[in-house]
Amino acid sequence: MMRLVSTSKMAALAAGGLLALGLTACETAMGPQAPDVPSAIQGAAAVDQGPDDATPEYLIGPYDQLQIFVWRAEELSTNVTVRPDGRISTPLVEDMQAAGKTPTELSADLEESLSTYVKTPEVTVIVDRFSSTFDQQVRVLGEATAPAALPYQAGMTVLDVMLGVGGLTEFAAGNRAKLIRGRDQDQKTYRVRLNDLMRRGDVSANVPVRPGDVILIPETRF
Repeated sequence: MMRLVSTSKMAALAAGGLLALGLTACETAMGPQAPDVPSAIQGAAAVDQGPDDATPEYLIGPYDQLQIFVWRAEELSTNVTVRPDGRISTPLVEDMQAAGKTPTELSADLEESLSTYVKTPEVTVIVDRFSSTFDQQVRVLGEATAPAALPYQAGMTVLDVMLGVGGLTEFAAGNRAKLIRGRDQDQKTYRVRLNDLMRRGDVSANVPVRPGDVILIPETRF
């Protein structure tokens, strides 16, 4: 049995084919491009994400300033700076590793140590000031108003990073920007559409970042 296709549908299919050929020719002329950030990490509000795509938590680093609050034990609450060796000292806890832990993990470790002296202690750790190591930073290079290395914070997106560096310069080719993730054999490069995000307000171009990401913003070609 023959299947009939309407004239309008045939025209649409033909137009789509021409568009695909045009895009292929354009990509060939411009050379290979980095792929867009994959859908697995698109959308900061994604609910069903795999373990590799879950938003990483901030890890405490040397020189971070911490606020340690022990509920119902004000005399044990304190503000400390993580030493260069990554350790801290608090009342009743003389020496504890803090660097490399999340605030939640450090809270649990302090509770365990304090349980010798306090019945069911409840400890909250807050990072007051970040002085993170390179693998806990997001770095921006190139045509940003104020290129910088920013401490990673949970839930951080490309928009947060660009606001932190003052946005794009007038010479920035924002839609040719690249996000470099990982190191050595695991390194991957993705295209990010910073023009669409910053100058056109296209929120679909906003994607999550991870600790250690590097964003490279090239200059416009005249």
